[in-house]
Amino acid sequence: MFIHVVLFEVKSAEVAKYRKDSLMWAGQCKKSRGFVSYCTMQRFGFKHQYASVYRWVKKSDCDRFMRKYHDLLVTKSKAKVKVLGYYNLKAVDKVSH
Repeated sequence: MFIHVVLFEVKSAEVAKYRKDSLMWAGQCKKSRGFVSYCTMQRFGFKHQYASVYRWVKKSDCDRFMRKYHDLLVTKSKAKVKVLGYYNLKAVDKVSH
């Protein structure tokens, strides 16, 4: 399992647009091989911070998606956001209910 997280600063007036943009990105991901899930998260205890969390089967699935769609989706996105960080995570242990 590979997880790609982008942490954003999103001003209050831009949150609705950011969430709509995020669902647009997730909709495109959903059509891509190796995509598992997407979640928008609000960072607890921090004003104006949101994370877009993408789960993929393999890093190469995420990389393929980014090469093909990243620039196109950036041009279609409407929200004015500031990227605070990118995080790439690899599952080591997994327990499910």
